[in-house]
Amino acid sequence: MKKILFVFLFCGMMTSCEEKETADLLVTNAKVYTVNDAFSTAEAFAVKNGKFLAVGTAAEIQEKYDAKEVIDAGGKAVFPGLIDAHAHFYRFGLQLQTVDLRGTKSFEEVVSRIVSFQEEKGVDFITGRGWDQNDWEVKEFPVKDTLDQLFPNTPVAITRIDGHALLVNQAALDAAGITVDTPAQGGEIEKKDGKLTGILIDNPMDLVNTVISRPDVEDEIRALLDAQEIAFGYGLTTVVDAGIDRETIELLDSLQKNGTLDIRLYAMISNTKENLDYYLEREPYKTEKLNVRSVKFYGDGALGSRGAALKQPYSDKHGHYGALLSPVSEFHATAARIADTDYQMNSHAIGDSANAVILKIYDSLLTDAGDRRWRVEHAQVIDQEDFRYFNQNIIPSVQPTHATSDMYWAGDRLGEDREKGAYAFKQLLDQAGVIALGTDFPIEEVNPFLTFYAAVARKDLQEYPEGGYMPEQALSREETLKGMTIWAAYSNFEEDEKGSIEPGKFADFVILDRDIMEVPENEIPQTKVRATYLDGKKVY
Repeated sequence: MKKILFVFLFCGMMTSCEEKETADLLVTNAKVYTVNDAFSTAEAFAVKNGKFLAVGTAAEIQEKYDAKEVIDAGGKAVFPGLIDAHAHFYRFGLQLQTVDLRGTKSFEEVVSRIVSFQEEKGVDFITGRGWDQNDWEVKEFPVKDTLDQLFPNTPVAITRIDGHALLVNQAALDAAGITVDTPAQGGEIEKKDGKLTGILIDNPMDLVNTVISRPDVEDEIRALLDAQEIAFGYGLTTVVDAGIDRETIELLDSLQKNGTLDIRLYAMISNTKENLDYYLEREPYKTEKLNVRSVKFYGDGALGSRGAALKQPYSDKHGHYGALLSPVSEFHATAARIADTDYQMNSHAIGDSANAVILKIYDSLLTDAGDRRWRVEHAQVIDQEDFRYFNQNIIPSVQPTHATSDMYWAGDRLGEDREKGAYAFKQLLDQAGVIALGTDFPIEEVNPFLTFYAAVARKDLQEYPEGGYMPEQALSREETLKGMTIWAAYSNFEEDEKGSIEPGKFADFVILDRDIMEVPENEIPQTKVRATYLDGKKVY
């Protein structure tokens, strides 16, 4: 009896004899990159009620916790769920249902894909996206003549890869009511010899887009679920959708609430009068899966289509400066209106002129304005005198694969001196102290490991150029991982709930087949996701 009592008392004093706490999931035998303030690694963690409960050594976690599910990671690298800080999730899903023109090497190949698509689908209005004349032997915009011959009665509208130029046939022009006399404020309706070529740049594209019927709800749901499946397969657990309207936002919310759609989304509200009148009169809307607290404003077009607004003319097009998409007065008025609310402003700016306009307006409105974290989306070409405006309240949000996609011709557009301020990720980070990284999919691939590779190596998949494109602007692996996790979360005001593996945060994490922090950089693009978890539940 005394011996039994002694053992009871002894166990009462010893941690090893205490009853273990119950968790829902344990992950052990892993190399866990926590991305906490110390950027420390761990061996294991526990999850309960969809959140990280504890992080530590395998011995510590297994000694303190029991769980119904235990994952032995086999020594593999585990990272916080990846965040794409700038993409077009809804549009990507819809694009999966149209003609895919990415990777075409000639206009003839573009036409061939359109013909094959129409033979299979037989749609009333043919749409597609992804062509890039810079990838063709003849690096000029195509014209509509061939499409007019093949599709005299079926409208065709195919979007350039950057989303800032559109090729349409005559049937589409007629449907939109576009003639040689149609005005083209904030863009261009291209003409040659007094005739329409079929190329529309920036704002005039809306004339065609408005006559394309919106997909029905069933098509939208299928598009969103297709996009989610692909995103989870790449380890993405949060995606920033850069520019969607109220109807789409409400559909996302309803699908998330009924359990149909799981992925977390940060919504940028498209800058339309209807959207602003509705949302800016209300407080930002937040659930665990959806955050609606920012407005997307377009400053200019894209460099590839020469729509980006530059301070000096394009080096490869005499007298051409690109264009701002709205008058400066309108931009300032919109920014001032947003500044009077709790919403964040996120502005598309490619050219150094557009960036200068946006940065100066931001600076004038945000001085002594508190924690606002307004973002410059792309921040692609910056005049050296304008880098000074960036800080933790004016955040650069960039897409590293844009640098490696554009590097072959960016110098032609900009010239050597101006190119030094382009795709300057390291300089932006050094100035701002934080940088958010994304893909801009479907303009680029969804794959975040291509983002990681482009940021670190500054090379294409053939390892060109030797030494990297402007290698002084490369980010370290630690900086890149932060840009895809905790800094991306910070740019969304979500750093307290995601972006790192720490107790109390959502249990979003990804297990990879290799350690992207240590493998040779040319192996990074081959990285595969072994499993993706959201709220501690396996979604891929």
